[in-house]
Amino acid sequence: MSLLKLKFNATLDYQKHAVKAVVDLFEEQPLAQDAFTVSVGQQTGGSQLSLDGDGFSGIVAVSNQLVLTQELLLRNLRKVQEINNVVLADELLSTSLDLELEDEKGTYKLKKQVPHFSVEMETGTGKTYVYLRTLFELNKTYGFTKFIIVVPSVPIREGVLKSIHIMREHFRELYDHVPFDHFVYDPSKLGQVRQFGSSNKIQIMVINIQAFEKEQNIINREQDKLSGNKPIDFIRAANPIVIIDEPQSVEGDTRKDQTKRSEALHNLNPLCTLRYSATHKNPYNLLYSLGPIEAYDLKLVKRIEVASMVEEQSFNNTFVALKEVDNKNGIKAKLQINVQDKTGPKKKLVTVKQDDDLHLKSNFRQEYQFGWHIRNISCEPGIEHVEFANGQVLRLGEQLGGLDGELMRAQIYETVEQHLKKELAVKGKGIKVLSLFFIDKVSNYREYNDDGTTSLGKLGLWFEEAYNELTQKPLYRGLLNFPVAEVHNGYFSQDKKGIAKDTTGKTKDDEDTYSLIMRDKERLLSLDEPLRFIFSHTALREGWDNPNVFQICTLNETKSTDRKRQEIGRGLRLPVNQNGERVHDASVNRLTVIANESYDDFAKQLQTEYEEDYGIGFGKLGINAFAKLANPDASQFVNIGQEASEAIFNSLQKNGYLDAEGRVTDKFDPKNPHFILDLPPEWAHMRPQVTDEINKYVFKNRIVNARDKRTLTLRKNVTLDPTFRELWERISQRTRFRVTFDTDELVKAAAKAIAEMPPIHRSRITTEVYRLDTNKAGIEGEQISGGVREISQSPDLPDLLAYLQNSTELTRHTLVEILKSSGRLKDFLENPQVFINQVTQCIQDVLHHVTVQGIEYEKVGGSVYEMHNIEQEAERGITRYLNNLYEVQNQDKTLFDFVEYDSEVEREFAKACDNDERIKFYCKLPASFKIDTPVGPYNPDWALVTEGEEKLYLVRETKSTRNRKELRESEQDKIACGEKHFAAIGVNYDVVTNLAEALHG
Repeated sequence: MSLLKLKFNATLDYQKHAVKAVVDLFEEQPLAQDAFTVSVGQQTGGSQLSLDGDGFSGIVAVSNQLVLTQELLLRNLRKVQEINNVVLADELLSTSLDLELEDEKGTYKLKKQVPHFSVEMETGTGKTYVYLRTLFELNKTYGFTKFIIVVPSVPIREGVLKSIHIMREHFRELYDHVPFDHFVYDPSKLGQVRQFGSSNKIQIMVINIQAFEKEQNIINREQDKLSGNKPIDFIRAANPIVIIDEPQSVEGDTRKDQTKRSEALHNLNPLCTLRYSATHKNPYNLLYSLGPIEAYDLKLVKRIEVASMVEEQSFNNTFVALKEVDNKNGIKAKLQINVQDKTGPKKKLVTVKQDDDLHLKSNFRQEYQFGWHIRNISCEPGIEHVEFANGQVLRLGEQLGGLDGELMRAQIYETVEQHLKKELAVKGKGIKVLSLFFIDKVSNYREYNDDGTTSLGKLGLWFEEAYNELTQKPLYRGLLNFPVAEVHNGYFSQDKKGIAKDTTGKTKDDEDTYSLIMRDKERLLSLDEPLRFIFSHTALREGWDNPNVFQICTLNETKSTDRKRQEIGRGLRLPVNQNGERVHDASVNRLTVIANESYDDFAKQLQTEYEEDYGIGFGKLGINAFAKLANPDASQFVNIGQEASEAIFNSLQKNGYLDAEGRVTDKFDPKNPHFILDLPPEWAHMRPQVTDEINKYVFKNRIVNARDKRTLTLRKNVTLDPTFRELWERISQRTRFRVTFDTDELVKAAAKAIAEMPPIHRSRITTEVYRLDTNKAGIEGEQISGGVREISQSPDLPDLLAYLQNSTELTRHTLVEILKSSGRLKDFLENPQVFINQVTQCIQDVLHHVTVQGIEYEKVGGSVYEMHNIEQEAERGITRYLNNLYEVQNQDKTLFDFVEYDSEVEREFAKACDNDERIKFYCKLPASFKIDTPVGPYNPDWALVTEGEEKLYLVRETKSTRNRKELRESEQDKIACGEKHFAAIGVNYDVVTNLAEALHG
């Protein structure tokens, strides 16, 4: 089988722009005609910024030399930034180095400035290709020859080496076969370091930051083999250009302070540093930015689909998950367990210490009744666990019970089916389809037997079961003509006996695994190679970037807590065909992530990570948002630039279209036929372009701007008014209620309600597939398919009557009569907990209704809501969103300068009260003004006082209809209780749709 050979396109504009951004930094730097050699005691002439090589005894080196001044570099930097629409730098960010040099006259010190520059490129857009091509371009244009690529980890190092290997011929053809050497720094091969310093060819050293970050590293120690010099001296003498791959990982967060790793980088004595990442923490002197939104818009990466797989709430079995242990203030642990509350069972985090009982913590859930008190909690690193009295031991991150096995099984089935759908879609196009499973335990995929043989773990068995079933379906039959055993395999680190093991991703054992993965990259792309489904340990995730991964599935025994960008990053690259050419077919280029969480949770976390990693403010315009707009009035095509963009941005904020953070407000309403965007006169002709650009930051489903708020002002003169005092005295009387009902009526009604319940199924796993759309407004999704999978796990049967008694307070006899009469008891065997939840709700609803029918209220002393509570709340500050506030015109008629409303009916009612001369006073009753009812607290809407000889003191509920049958049953019941309460205290109460009905109804 011949290996597929990857081809590279040298004409991609966005990559050429990224390369040019760095090359143009050194404009006016002369081309080095001859190799420049420095040796002991020599000092370079001219106005160079570096004097490298001096002071290193016995070292002769060919050195990069820079003749540009700091001022010239800053000028070039700002030109590059303007071209690439990056915010202009006020100064050149650099590090001052103190160099200790010596010559025949002795030792002396010189200062040197090392500038730092950054390029931002989204994962999957060819960052490695760009910086490798950049160094060849720098050599061609200026003669620079010494380059060091610093990486944060073994997998990235292996990826860089593989890239150099497969791109070698491409760069040789592109740059006239210029000779170059590349090598990985190896402390056992220090001759390569000497060669790096002395050679006049292009030298590319790849090195891990860990190899030189500490003084005790071999590279920083004097070596007899190097005539007593330190290996790093040969590097420093060469004045290398240092390329940092993922600087935020290499040196950490340098926004506040220099780190030890950043100091180690400076110790290389670089001419400058070039930093490449998708997620800079500190983008020093940013030259070029290609973020996730731009990459998505330009179709440079795959689109993302999320197959969300979530278990329907299943509480039929014991569930305990250990989330955290802590010994800061006494030894304790955080467990997730099933907890019973008023609305039914929920999974909830609880904090426990030794001897705590989960039966109590769960509010007496039956499954924790025996043996679930805490015997021991261990916080010892590496073996954190909780031990229970029943002998169960739970390690950190593990769980007992739940549907984790069923969920993983369903994820595997969904991944295989999505894979086969993709195989069908690309059939005949020469595109190999790969699916990638990340697992957290090797033993779940491959087991090692005592006799030395291996067998499949549960994940491997589930995979083969799903594959065999799906490939027999008529739709997929014949797509893959390989035995099941050949289409899947695992990449894991091994111990000395060759047994795969769980690792962190940073051990020596991992290095061979990374090499294996990268060596197999081209083989895996061949259609003749049977392997399609790859299982890998989560620790190896960083080493995977095969372009033809179309499905990614993370199989954890708990909900995946990994960063979403890390998960999807392994499959974002555009695929290649059998000719090694990139495929730009948008209908093919879709990455499906099979996630064990809801789409909403996945999308929310992904958007949060984009905001944190890139500093993106989704839905928020920046000051240079309009800089790339073309001026239609210009005589030739020209962008308006950052200065004009700033003027437009400031005008939009001043005129209220953007808030202080740059987010679009409700005033921007281009759908309104009367809307005209107010712009400075010199840019008024660009209204269409500016409007279109602003629209890109608005969610399609945005209804209101929820960020413009007002703090309400209390009108104290109103609270002191005798009329208001009299109203408050009347309506604030407290009552209590008593109820009577007919038990036979209750049994009959409850049994009927239970009989009419929806069908009850066994616990199920639901799948919903969403297509993600990433734009300047945020991450939005559109559902494109879905399905349901019933689980085979048999449920435990709890004490049904005990649960129902606890929830309804009815007698066992009454409950038995209800259940027998309903005819639905068989459903209890299918899904006990769902049956209990639905039956409880039916009985409670009926119970509420029959008690409301027989309710009676009577006055008691005291007030339901003291007046001074309003004043105290106002003093603390009542802040509400402007989009649901009515601004009061007649300030002496109500409590606050704004009235909060929940519906258009309420807004119209407030406006009518405000303008009607018959209304002396009106107010929207505070949320804390509550009347006790059997169906929960009731908060009426309005209190009114009319003008005239006989003042009327009214309480009104506003609804869109007076037909109570159109209201929800709970609303009907609360209104019925409200009627009886206000009748008991002698206040006129009614339900109305407008003010006319309120006054005459």
